[in-house]
Amino acid sequence: MIAELDRIALTKGVPEYGLVAGDIGCVMAVRQGGKGYTVEFVSLGGDSVGVVTLEAGDVRPVLRREIAHVRELARDAVEL
Repeated sequence: MIAELDRIALTKGVPEYGLVAGDIGCVMAVRQGGKGYTVEFVSLGGDSVGVVTLEAGDVRPVLRREIAHVRELARDAVEL
């Protein structure tokens, strides 16, 4: 089960925040026993991209054998 402060990966994009499937966030709160999560996404520069409440199917745990990949956040998505 995903717990508070766990890292997660998106399974689908959240266009209003410029997020795409595979982006990594940190769980800030577990909702309704794991039916949903409030997740913060942060740029590598330390700026908050957004805090988003998502359904359980929108996220998955980050696996130990995965590696992060860098991409630039779309400029029109969120003003940093």
